[in-house]
Amino acid sequence: MVAPVVPPAQPWLRESLRRLFARPAIVAALLAVPVAVLVGGIVCWVIDWRLGVDSAVYRSGAIALLTGEPLYDSDFLSSEPPWARLPFTYPPTGALLFVPLALFATQISWGVLGALSVLALALVVRTAIQSLPTRPTWMTPARTTVIVTVLALGLEPVWRTLFLGQINLILMALVVVDVLVLGRSRYLGGVLVGVAAAVKLTPLIFVPHLWLVGRRADAVRAVVTFAVLQALIFVIIPHDFRQFWSVAVTNPERTGPTFWAGNQSLNGLMLRLTDLAPWALGAAIAVGLLLAVPAVFLVRRYHLAGQPLTALLVTAFFGVLLSPVSWSHHYVWVVPLVVLLLSRLPDRLPEGWARVRDLSGIGAVVLVFASCVLLIMRTSDPNRLAGEKPELEWTPPEVLLGSAYLLVPLVAGVLVLTRMRRR
Repeated sequence: MVAPVVPPAQPWLRESLRRLFARPAIVAALLAVPVAVLVGGIVCWVIDWRLGVDSAVYRSGAIALLTGEPLYDSDFLSSEPPWARLPFTYPPTGALLFVPLALFATQISWGVLGALSVLALALVVRTAIQSLPTRPTWMTPARTTVIVTVLALGLEPVWRTLFLGQINLILMALVVVDVLVLGRSRYLGGVLVGVAAAVKLTPLIFVPHLWLVGRRADAVRAVVTFAVLQALIFVIIPHDFRQFWSVAVTNPERTGPTFWAGNQSLNGLMLRLTDLAPWALGAAIAVGLLLAVPAVFLVRRYHLAGQPLTALLVTAFFGVLLSPVSWSHHYVWVVPLVVLLLSRLPDRLPEGWARVRDLSGIGAVVLVFASCVLLIMRTSDPNRLAGEKPELEWTPPEVLLGSAYLLVPLVAGVLVLTRMRRR
């Protein structure tokens, strides 16, 4: 049995925060992890432990912006530590929004970003729970938020995001709040999607999502927000603006070889299957366009059925597949997917085979993303001799295992469409 969810009379997020801070034990449990991450960053700074490669690049981009150093003219920025010599691959507006990180030392900035990421993760879980049309009676918002947030740290996309100092969880929170919370806002809907896209271009996929679900003013507002930030950065650093949009944006290899196993996009799969054929990206785009048809259908279908979270997840995973580069840590969208699958469980699990059937969906998803399967694959290593590319020599079983992340949304889509057809 599944109990219907009755939305609170007043804005749920404000009411939820009020109830949260009235329960000190829940607050302490929720803040324990982000506080530990922040303290860990301070300890790393004291003992000079190297942690947060990507957050070091974010911070260096902000410093480069403040000091006038070009962002894209060299392979790394001068303020990057020796153990994080990587190119700045984000839009110049990203450097603008990373400026607060310049206030801290490299490792402390990792701790600050990590703490904010854990809080963003909790916000995503809580928002996802609230958007569910139904859920089991045992799936209470406060307890489920704490438990799922803590357990989600064991999923490879989540812990890798935190370990690298990536921005994925924060960007996901911006999109989730915009799509699932700000829909009733006359002036704010779409703004957070525009801001997220200014940090990383991939959230632009949610502009057509807003349009498809009937929030056309919000879709326009997202584009305007993105454009205003681009105009602002053009005024501040016109050289970097031109370099990014004319050179850097067309070179996905700046993020690393795109055939690596960690690239769980259609483009990465095609590159591995075709032995780096020059037409691999075109083939991946063609497949993506074919997948767009059922994706649009499912988004509209779930939206009209009053299932906004499911519709959002369709767009999110389609965007991850379509992007030329989707590293494994970009699959943080598995967290709201787990929340959705939890809501499909009954109040009491049946016995025997029926229990296996009910748990098979969420069990398979957790198994894939918690197994760290990509870490055991034969993959390229910068320390190996130049020219060695083990991913191009994978056997068929290795191709399946090495494509596990991107197969999850593909298999799920096939199952959903098959079930709809039968009905």
